[in-house]
This record gives sequence, C-alpha cells and structure tokens, in this order.
Amino acid sequence: MAVADQIKPTSGRLDSTKMRKIATASVIGTTVEWYDLFLFGTASALVFNEIFFPDLPPALGTILSFLTFASAYLARIIGAVAFGHFGDRLGRKSMLLISLITMGAATFAIGLIPDASVIGVAAPFLLLTLRVIQGLALGGEWGGAVLMTVEHAPAHRRGWYGSLVQVGVPAGTLIANLVFLIVTSLVDREALLTWGWRVPFLASIVLVAVGIYIRLQIEETPSFQQVREQGAKAKIPFAYLMRKYWKQVILGGIATLSTGSTFTLLVASGVNYGTSEQGHSDSTMLWAVLVACIVALIGIPFFGRLSDRIGRKKIIAAGIVGEVLLAFPFFWLMDTGSVVGVMVAYSLMMLAFAANYGPIATFLAELFGSKIRYSGLSVSYMLSGLLGSAITPAITVWLLSITGESSSIAWYVLVAALVSLIALFLLAENRLASIDTVDARQVDGSSADAAAGARDAERP
Repeated sequence: MAVADQIKPTSGRLDSTKMRKIATASVIGTTVEWYDLFLFGTASALVFNEIFFPDLPPALGTILSFLTFASAYLARIIGAVAFGHFGDRLGRKSMLLISLITMGAATFAIGLIPDASVIGVAAPFLLLTLRVIQGLALGGEWGGAVLMTVEHAPAHRRGWYGSLVQVGVPAGTLIANLVFLIVTSLVDREALLTWGWRVPFLASIVLVAVGIYIRLQIEETPSFQQVREQGAKAKIPFAYLMRKYWKQVILGGIATLSTGSTFTLLVASGVNYGTSEQGHSDSTMLWAVLVACIVALIGIPFFGRLSDRIGRKKIIAAGIVGEVLLAFPFFWLMDTGSVVGVMVAYSLMMLAFAANYGPIATFLAELFGSKIRYSGLSVSYMLSGLLGSAITPAITVWLLSITGESSSIAWYVLVAALVSLIALFLLAENRLASIDTVDARQVDGSSADAAAGARDAERP
C-alpha cells in the first residue's frame, strides 16, 4: 500500500452532513463534561477553601481544596482503563452515554452537599467522593468523544475534526466561568458562600440533558465496526495495550503533560494568584479566563486544521515552545497589577496552549491500532492529566508560599513544557497512516516509517 493510497478517505466514511452531526454531538458532550470538571476548579480557587476547610490557614485550605480537585485525575486513569476496556469491547457510543450520565449526576450532587459548618468533616469527604466519580466519568468520556469524530472523519480532515472535540475544553470552561461571573455579580460574598456557589453545579443538569439527547442520535464508528467484523477484539484491552504499546502510552502522556499544566495554570492557579497575591477581584480574573477561552475557541480548530496540512508534531511543538517563551512574561504581566496586563498575559499563553492542544487528540489517536485505540488514547491522555493538571494547582500554591516569588511558578511551567517537547519528538507522526488499521505499532518518528508500520500490521 502506497502512502498516497493511505491518505484517501476510507470507504464507509460519513458524508459532510452526517459528519457535522457527529462533530456537534461530540463537541456538546465534551463541553458538558469539561464544564462540570472546571466548574470545580473555579470553585476551588474562589470558595471551597472557606466552605469545606474553614478552620485551616487560607493557604493550607486552598492547597487541600486543590488536592481534592486533583483527586479526580487519579480517578480519571481508572476510568480510562474501565471505559476503555468496554469501549474497545462493546463500542464507543454506549460508553459515551454512560460517562455523560455519571458526570452529570456527580456534578448535580456536589451542588447539594451541606458545608462544613453543618456536617463537619463529612462535608469534604462527600466532596472528595463526588470529585472522584467525576474523574471516573471523564476518564471514559474524552477518548470516546475523540474517536467518534476522528474514526468517522475523512483522512485529510482528521486533525480538523479532532480539534473540534478539543473545543469542548475552552467552551466548557467559558460557560463555567460565565455562570460564576453572573452569580458573583448578582450576590454579595456572604450569599456566594452560603448558596450562590451551588447554582452553577445544579444548573449543569440542563446541559447534561441536552448532551444525552444529542448523543442518542449518533452512529458507531467504521473503525470499531471493522474490529467487530474481523473478530479482532482484545480480550483484555489494557493488558494488550501495555504489552504492545507501553512506549506510546507513556511518551504520549508526557508529551501532553504541558497542555494540562498550562491550562490549569490559567483556569485555577492563575485565578488564585491574581486574587490572593495581586488583589484583583474575582470578577476580573473570571473575565481574564473568559477572554482567554475565546482565544482558544478560535485558535484550537485553526491549529487543528493546519495540522492536516503540515503535520501534527510541527504545530504541537510550536505551541510548546510558545509556552516556554511565555512562562516568565506571563507573570511579569500579572505582576504589573494592571487589568490590561492580566488580559494580555492570559490571551498570549492561551494562544500557545491552543497550538499545543488543537492537534494533540488526533495525534494521540493515530498512535494506536483500532482494536485498543479507546484504551490507548484514554489512558495516555489521562496520564498527562495526572502528571500535569492534577498537581499544578497545589504545587503552584506551595511554591508561592515558600518563595514568595512568581518566578518559581514560571520555572515550573517552563520545565513541564520542555519535558513534553522531548517526549513529543520521540513519538511517531502517523498522519499519513490508515486510521482503520486494527493493530499498527509505530514507534519511529518519520511519516514514511509510520506508513510502513501500517502496511506491515495489515499483512496476515
């Protein structure tokens, strides 16, 4: 099979109308999931330390609040394994519905938890339990949503459609912050701590209902149908994954690490730094996040489409380099105390993040054969969350508490980005390989060798 043959759209792909329907379902579903997840991050930065850890020093309360935030990332690994197993065995669609329902139920329940003044230490334990359930659900959601678009998409537009799923992250974050912004503008601080913070969590039930309705309309992917028809399902997908693809899983997780650390810096750590250290109001920092999310909404699909033309690794690497170059200027602008400086800092860093994040879903999906792609994609990405997103808020608060210097956080962001860049260049660029290859194992970094690996895997 020639490389030219590989980049032709595979038979069985949907027409543009149905493809738009699939993409819309995935975007709405991931937007709901990330709304739920980052709603917790915003609440952790603004109110949870006072509601659930009121008797602790503010810095320690914030750290514990962020560690509760981080607990979901460990659960995401477990969720990725569990949902990946059934996604590779039973199909993508059913797992997407189950994960969305689970996430919605947990988020709604968070809005009903009595605070520590009512039930004492039981309050943070209930919060932790529901946060873990959120993590389990997201562990299965993201990978399935990516595969519903990437495995349906024509070969020459996989980067574009994969990036549309990524739009769910800034879209969900934007909605979460917008809801919090509305609430904080309508009620005073006392009302916010008493009942106002619950409104965004309870309102999530509406988004979940819309997401479930839309996802009931989508079809199973051609890649999984081929696995099913060939009887090529792995008995234990995770075991097979770690035996045959362990390098891709680990390197993929490390390569994606900086997306988590950078985005979490913007939506959680940066908000906390801006309010507690620079004296900006909650609404100012929420507006900064909103502006940055608008930048991401435009940038992510742009860079995803560009990756179809010039390659995933080039775009991702450019984004990571941007994060390295902006690590210190981001805090220099924050430290001016200027609202304009904050907006510029957030917008520039989010643009670098968009280049990094836009193509990464498709890039990771193309590392794995379709028989274990749900597991491989999910575990690799959730590993990056554990390495990057989970620990970033707590580490940044800790670094700031012992150094008193924002430069310590900048060094952390810079090092995380450099580690990701090294891992990225150890992985294959498989843009030209067939997405329907059942069991391709590529580890070299060139497109030609990736294509050769796909040919070898297809031989009996």
